[in-house]
Order: sequence, then structure tokens, then C-alpha cells
Amino acid sequence: MTGDPVHPPPSVPGRPARPGSAAVPYGDGGAVPRVLVLRALGLGDLLAGVPALRALRRAYPGHELVLATPAELAPVAAATGAVDRVLPAAAPGRAVPRTLDWTGPPPDVAVDLHGNGPPSHRLLTRLRPRRLLAFAHPDTPEVDGPPWYAEEHERERWCRLLRAYGIDADPTDLRLPRPPAPSPAPGAVVLHPGAGAPSRCWPVERYAAVAEALRARGRRVVVTGGADEADLVARLAKRADLPDTDVFGGGLPYDRLSALVADARAVVSGDTGIAHLAVAHATPSVTLFGPVPPSRWGPPPHPRHRALWHPGPDGDPHGRRTDPALLRITPDAVLRALDALDALDIPDAPDAPEGGP
Repeated sequence: MTGDPVHPPPSVPGRPARPGSAAVPYGDGGAVPRVLVLRALGLGDLLAGVPALRALRRAYPGHELVLATPAELAPVAAATGAVDRVLPAAAPGRAVPRTLDWTGPPPDVAVDLHGNGPPSHRLLTRLRPRRLLAFAHPDTPEVDGPPWYAEEHERERWCRLLRAYGIDADPTDLRLPRPPAPSPAPGAVVLHPGAGAPSRCWPVERYAAVAEALRARGRRVVVTGGADEADLVARLAKRADLPDTDVFGGGLPYDRLSALVADARAVVSGDTGIAHLAVAHATPSVTLFGPVPPSRWGPPPHPRHRALWHPGPDGDPHGRRTDPALLRITPDAVLRALDALDALDIPDAPDAPEGGP
């Protein structure tokens, strides 16, 4: 198996610690057992899966927990405190990877946190795990798991999967510790215009209107974007006349992005990874939903998180045009939500509570 440890694996009473990248023998002559978790998706998906990962960590304290996920998410995996090693895995369009670079004995436990269909089931069963935890599907009748509910919230979905196998899981166990890196813009309002698909991108000119209104009130506004969103960020910065010091395009490294979000006054974005990062750091947020409702991907119910949504039929979350539900959200609605956040008297949250949003 390839991939580097994300942090020193925990020691187990009666067994030596597990240094380095290979499983080491312990008292009975066997190898350290491993739990393999498949979630080869994006930042928001990984953050939504944190409660399930932590539940698995508690359930299998003597195992090495290996997360199959994109290599660039290794720092996020480390921040959860639940993952020992990242096994790089990804496929275009959120698909299931064709193979996993797994060597050595089969995993003691394999967990499908990627989806509920035969591709992810079969990817894991080819590794011959002693136990597979997964949702049921009619095309893989050999998987004896709980039913899949399409309308279920993503955090609750994976916790329910584990509870069906006798593993206690708390969907509110979301918080991440504050990163050690300093924020590049402490106290700023962060605008993030990008998302995984055009259907979830609120128009740039509306973000610019919000930025202009906030700056007129004396607020610092910064804009961020992913590695492939430099043009989008540049267009917003130009419309809002933002200085270069307040433009973070091209994809900030995770430690800087995490620090920026942790020390932000608020985060405004569509339904994408940075919204989940704001929740993980208890940073006030305004998240613009469409075409998928917040009942499936939204923040936990808490006054510091505002989800804007105009109810209607679900659209295509991977569509090529901005969803009509998202277009019904106005800049004034976003500014009112930010005003409501400013009016709150919420004490600063500790860095890493046991649970809660």
C-alpha cells in the first residue's frame, strides 16, 4: 500500500506503536489490523464524513485507519484526528476509482462511505475484506446492509450506516482544531464564488454587489477560489475593485485556507467545500442553496449558520447553468443574513469541542 502517514498512529496497550509506513508485527505474530474507508470525493464530502470517521476511530482503536481519498486532502484527513494514513484515490466526475493501490493482507474491515452502488461495493470486495460495512443495493445482494434513503442529510446518512452495524456515531461531531498557520486576512468577510458545478454558482455580479456594500460599511472583503477558478476570482475582484492583497485565487494550500476561514468574520458561498469548513471552525456563514436543498447538505441548525433557499423541485447538482432556485436569492437577502449574524451575541467557541456545530 502506498501513501504516507498523516500523523503517528495511536499505540495500543500491549502492542508496540506502529511507526513508519508499513504494518508492523505485534504480540501474536500477526500484522496490525487495518480499516479501509472509501471516500474518494471532495473537501465538502470529506468534512461531511468527519463524524463517521471519528466513530470508526473510536470503534477500532487498535486498527490502522486508512482513508482512500484524493491525495490533496491528506492535511484535512490529518486534522480530523481519526485517520492514520491516506491512500490516494480519485476519479473524474466524482466517480468510483477503478482500482485502489492496496498491498499486503486484506483489510480487516472495509467501509463504503463513497456511495451505495455496485461500483464502490465491488471495488472494496475485490480486496477480500473480512467485513464490509455498506448500504444495501439490489445489484449486490451479497451486501447485507441498511437501506439507502436519497433524501437523507449527508452527515446523518453515514452515521446511520455505522449505527446499523452497532457503531455509535454522532452527526454533530464536526469541529476541527484551529490550524497553527496565521490567517492571511483576519476578520475579513470571505466570498467564495466557485463550486463543483456551474449549477451551484451564484452569479459573479451578485457577489460583487455584496462586496461593494460591505466595503462601503468599512468591512474588509476577500475572495477565494479553487485551483481551476482563477478566472472566476479575477472577474469578481475586478467588478468589486478589490486590491490584490484581498484576492486569493488559484487554490490556497489547506493550512492557509483553513486559517483564513477560522479567523473570518463570516463566509459567504454556495453549497461547496468552504461552507463545510466554516461549520468545522464555527465561523459564521451564509450558504446559498440550489439546486440541492439544505436538508441534504446544509449546516447544522445554529444561529451562526444561515442557509438561504427557495423551495422547489430539485435540480441537477452537476448542471452547466446556474440553477433557478439559486437565482432567486438576491444580494439584499445575503446582506440581511450577514446583518443578522452581526447582531448575534455568540461567545467564541472553543477550538475543538467534543461535539456540536
